Amino acid sequence: MPMFRIFLYRVKYAGAPARLFAIDAVDGSLDLFEFPRIPVERELLALEARNRLPATLSEERAVELLRDKVLRVIFQQGFFKLRDARIEITPVRCELHLPYWLGFYERDGSVRCRVMDAV
Repeated sequence: MPMFRIFLYRVKYAGAPARLFAIDAVDGSLDLFEFPRIPVERELLALEARNRLPATLSEERAVELLRDKVLRVIFQQGFFKLRDARIEITPVRCELHLPYWLGFYERDGSVRCRVMDAV
C-alpha cells in the first residue's frame, strides 16, 4: 500500500482550544487532517512499505501552507467568530505516514488521477 509522510502541528488561535492538524509532507496539496489528540503507540500500526512518496516540502513551507488552510477552516466556521487573526503553530515531533489510494478515471478523453486517503 502506498504511504506518504505527514507533518503534525498544534494550532492555537484566540477564542478556540488548540487543535492538531496535519499536512502532507509531499507537497502540501492534500486536504488537512485533524487529530483529536496525538496518536499513542497502541493506535498506530508499523508497516514496511516500499511505496513511500518522499517528503519534498520543507517545514517552513509546510507552516505557510498550513496557516492558509487553517484560515480557510476558520472562515468556513464563521470568520466573525475570530477576534484575533494571530495563529500560533507549533510542530509536534511525531513520525507518521498515512496510506493513500490513487484513483484513475477518464474525463473529456484524458486520464485523470485523484489521491484519496485510505484511512
